[in-house]
Amino acid sequence: MADPDARLQQMLTKLRDRKFRITPQRLAVVKILAQSKEHPTVENIYEQVKKDFPTTSLATIYKTVSLLKELGEILELGFPEGSNRYDGNKPYPHPHIICIRCKKIIDPDLMELQPLTDEVTRKTGYKIIDHRLDFFGICPDCQQKG
Repeated sequence: MADPDARLQQMLTKLRDRKFRITPQRLAVVKILAQSKEHPTVENIYEQVKKDFPTTSLATIYKTVSLLKELGEILELGFPEGSNRYDGNKPYPHPHIICIRCKKIIDPDLMELQPLTDEVTRKTGYKIIDHRLDFFGICPDCQQKG
């Protein structure tokens, strides 16, 4: 996991450099995304922000998440059966392990994927722009539950 404080500062710097206001609600969203290991949904972020800012709208959260995605400061993980999840701590392509029961997502500490990307390029002739590698399984907690 990247240093959450460093990620927070990177994200805020990019917003300021692009002349976006840092409202208290926007700061709360950025903090959640920079510090989260859980890959939250917009709804998860909304529930957390709403504790400190009860008048915040879900639209505000969506707009901030969309802006951060556009700036390349968060990674969006789309899933056909549910809400998208967001990674603000590692906003670049990296592997994920997803529990098919509880939907927990973790970032495994795996070897670099560049050799695999190079092999795909060599074998297909494609210029790889982006990639996504997800492993699906049952987490240890869910295995214990049966």
